[in-house]
Amino acid sequence: MNFQELLLARRSVRAYRSDPVPDDLLAKVLEAARLAPSAHNNQAFRVVVIRTRGREAELLRVYPKEWFVEPPIVLAVCALPAEGWVRQRYDGWNAAGTDATIATDHMLLAAADLGLGTCWIAAFDPGAAREVLGLPEGIVPVAFTPLGWPRDVPAAKERKPAGRLFRYERW
Repeated sequence: MNFQELLLARRSVRAYRSDPVPDDLLAKVLEAARLAPSAHNNQAFRVVVIRTRGREAELLRVYPKEWFVEPPIVLAVCALPAEGWVRQRYDGWNAAGTDATIATDHMLLAAADLGLGTCWIAAFDPGAAREVLGLPEGIVPVAFTPLGWPRDVPAAKERKPAGRLFRYERW
């Protein structure tokens, strides 16, 4: 499939089969994060691969939806602000969160290209995430996604028209 078809095919999956994800496919999804662009190429993010089997109760503390723990894998993407490029000259903005976000998006697209399902999750409990993952200070959980084989293919979501999203030149 070409890139435009991939963009149209990607869905937020909320129903998974428990079938295993082969290690070579997981490696391809993770490689997409490694190849993602980042500010100053600092790659100020880390991906935690979590096998769900036996960890369901812990993971449901992070995001309390049963479908979250249906697939065999959950990926947690974290930002490392201490490693992030900082726009010091102007306003001190740190790009680590954006780097983590771009890496997440690359993994979602790679997974869709391989026929795997994902769902971007930002509405998780950050305190529970820190505890469950054992994150040290300075590592910030940014996003989670289940990773597995979709049980069904959700319908496409309605999107805002281009005229509401894009502006040319002056605001």
